[in-house]
Order: sequence, then C-alpha cells, then structure tokens
Amino acid sequence: MTDDGFRGPQRGADRAVLLAHGAGADMRAAALTVVADALAGERIPSLRFDFPYRQAGRRAPDRPPVLLAAVREAAADIARRTKLPPERLVLGGRSMGGRICSMAVADDADPLPALGLVLLGYPLHPPGKPERLRVEHFPSIVVPVLFVSGTRDAFAAPDELERHAEQIKGPVRFWWLETADHGFKPLKASGLTPAAALAAAAEAVVGFVQSLD
Repeated sequence: MTDDGFRGPQRGADRAVLLAHGAGADMRAAALTVVADALAGERIPSLRFDFPYRQAGRRAPDRPPVLLAAVREAAADIARRTKLPPERLVLGGRSMGGRICSMAVADDADPLPALGLVLLGYPLHPPGKPERLRVEHFPSIVVPVLFVSGTRDAFAAPDELERHAEQIKGPVRFWWLETADHGFKPLKASGLTPAAALAAAAEAVVGFVQSLD
C-alpha cells in the first residue's frame, strides 16, 4: 500500500495537522510518522509531504521560495481532504520543515492561516554558529507555538531558544527531551530510549493540538 502521507479520519475532525520534514530526511522520517500515528489514535488527521527536491530525488534543499510554495500547496491539500478551513490547521514539522511553516505563517504580505505551530527541533542557528540566527520572522508570529527540542540540540540550546522565542507574540510552550540531540536521540545514561523520546514528543504534540481553541 502506497503511503501518501495522510493519516486519520478524512471527515468529522475539527482540526488537522500538517507535518513537514527536515532538510536531510523525507516524509517517512520516524519523528513525523510517530507523531502522525499518535494523532490518528486521537482521530486527528495529519498530512506528511515531501518537498520538491525530495520528490525529484535530490539531497540539497530547494530555495526558500520553493519550500514556502510547497508548504502552502500542502496546507491547501489537507484543507481540501478534511473539508476544514485553513485557520483550523496546525502547521509545522521537523527542523527545516517546521521553520519553513513558521515563515509562511509569519509572512507579513500574505500570512498562511493556522490554528498553531508545532516546531520539532527548531534550527535556531547552524551548529557552532550562534550568530547566524533564524529568528527574523519571530515577531510576526501571533499564533500559539509549541517547541519540542532536545536539551543537547546543537542547533538551539534551551536558554537560547527560550530567550529568542520571547519575540513571538503568540503564546509559546516548550517541551524538553532530556539529553536528546537534534535528532531526538538521548544519551544512553539518561535511561531514555530513542523510541521513548519520540513517543514523548508525539504525546506533547497531541496534547498541544488538542488544547487549541
């Protein structure tokens, strides 16, 4: 059976979730499929999708305008499938995918409607380059935001992420995965397995999505 990225009921839900993949992955990434399965268990539909470069079999991500256009197209797709208005969609995903969704929602000229944002491993800056921040659009985000990140994430230390997220005008929540890195892999000494970390991340996402008005 072909996986087209859609999980959960196509009708009857009052919200749905769009999940975009990270730069080095695709829509089958474990973090996205575990979250999608958890959402489906609560009868919340979700859609994972591949950016154009992945569809073409390339490894290097497309330029931002292409990525942003793909997010808008995917949002329109899940709205059509679920018969929900755009403002009932929660947008987000892993690393680059979450960032692109947040940029689309924060677009001053044509903001993409959203019920909220789910940012899994937000790439605040490249590893070792804290001066190259990716926060220019944060002040234009007015919807609720959930950040799910590992406490050892080289792309965003907890104190960095919390400090810069203060620029966001919408309500912000954080869910920290203790000792986990950018890929949500925890240290063995923590006693937390990678599967348990992913399950915890999925639980956080489900709770956040359910809490939105």
